[in-house]
Amino acid sequence: MPALLSPVISRKPIAHGKVREIYDLGSELLIVTTDRISAFDVVMQNGIPDKGRVLNQMSAFWFEHFSEICPNHVVSVSDSDVKARLGEWDEGLSGRCLIARKAVPLKIECVARGYITGSLFKEYLVAGGAVHSLGLREGLLDSDRLSEPIFTPATKAESGHDMNLSWAGAVDIVGLEVATRARDLTLAIYGGARNYAESRGLILADTKFEFGLTDDGLVWIDEALTPDSSRYWPQNLYKPGQSQPSFDKQFVRDYLESIRFNKQPPGPELPEDIVLKTRQKYLEAYERIVGKPLDG
Repeated sequence: MPALLSPVISRKPIAHGKVREIYDLGSELLIVTTDRISAFDVVMQNGIPDKGRVLNQMSAFWFEHFSEICPNHVVSVSDSDVKARLGEWDEGLSGRCLIARKAVPLKIECVARGYITGSLFKEYLVAGGAVHSLGLREGLLDSDRLSEPIFTPATKAESGHDMNLSWAGAVDIVGLEVATRARDLTLAIYGGARNYAESRGLILADTKFEFGLTDDGLVWIDEALTPDSSRYWPQNLYKPGQSQPSFDKQFVRDYLESIRFNKQPPGPELPEDIVLKTRQKYLEAYERIVGKPLDG
């Protein structure tokens, strides 16, 4: 099946993201995860077949897995329920739809890190242990495991990159009570997911969560521990002091760097071999976490 870049639905979405389309169903939302792929905050011209189905179904797995720790926004991921709500159906929607309860998203993103890498490591090299006001120990190498997981909130940028926040900055935005609850949930879910991933031969280096407010309190929304929102590394290849192979869009980033892409829209069309390699990474991540091949 070719990549789905735009859902075939007669109604217009109320929100259009780099990967997801969101539709208003009245008291609920319909979230459709497409196969679009972005890198450096730019969407590519072509997508990765089955990527959206991987993200949607992996999220459904994790939401259910941690439902006793944290309430979430999932109402149903059943294709038949989606068809009934929409009153129409296209086979391209199969396996990539989630009916969600409505929530008011927090104006911060909640990031848990068990390893120092990526933007955190870059900041650490400049600011040392003072990064995020966390007092990290000296001498950490790229990809080192931290003594304990840390919470590093960030702003939610409408465009471009999110900006890291201190704890005080997060409290200023959402208030102490909500910030504390979001932090505690972030670290609790991350801790459980990291242990689970290790049982599957994977390292969950870090992950990003989003939460929203409802009449019942804070709920987990958006996506859950997918390769788009998380950094998974194979345990058997892990070696501190360097970047690690990962189960995400690294093939896409490497290709764009090789052609000296200027990181400005529009994104180029990806070669077939990059598409196939990236698709295989997403499918492998799903199978290793969920324990079975992607349905269909």
